[in-house]
Amino acid sequence: MKTTNLNIRIDKETKEKAEAIFHELGITTSAAINMFLKATIRKNTLPFSIELGTPNKETLMTIKEAEELLKDPNTKYHSSLKEFLESLEK
Repeated sequence: MKTTNLNIRIDKETKEKAEAIFHELGITTSAAINMFLKATIRKNTLPFSIELGTPNKETLMTIKEAEELLKDPNTKYHSSLKEFLESLEK
């Protein structure tokens, strides 16, 4: 199989940290990049999940609670932090 060169720009710290991990694994950076590319081809997508951040159970419960408060006509609203703090003093 013919080979070709791939030149990429990456910050020095990222490169050094990745190389240290690859060294511990006993592979070269080139081998690691080849593994990534072959896995991408095999899966026809990135070989790992990219997420915008799935809320955990506690966050989902907090969101649900906030949505319920928004529906409640008795929920008090404040237009400023000062107004909120003053309401706590009452």
